[in-house]
Amino acid sequence: MNPQLGKTLVILGLVVVAVGAFVWLGGGSLFSWIGRLPGDIRIERPGFRFYAPIVSMLLLSLLLSAVLWVVRRVS
Repeated sequence: MNPQLGKTLVILGLVVVAVGAFVWLGGGSLFSWIGRLPGDIRIERPGFRFYAPIVSMLLLSLLLSAVLWVVRRVS
């Protein structure tokens, strides 16, 4: 097995834990825009709720793709 892969997985795990702890400890207001962008679909009626954050997920996908592209270029 490639030792570089193990190192990358450990670093990725630490980043996920750090972001989770940040959101859990009250930093979640930083991410309050997720799901409230124009193009996100929200339908709320009595007894029925439909939620599809289409634009938010596209934006997060682009951001993650850019980060991974930079990481691939650096390593």
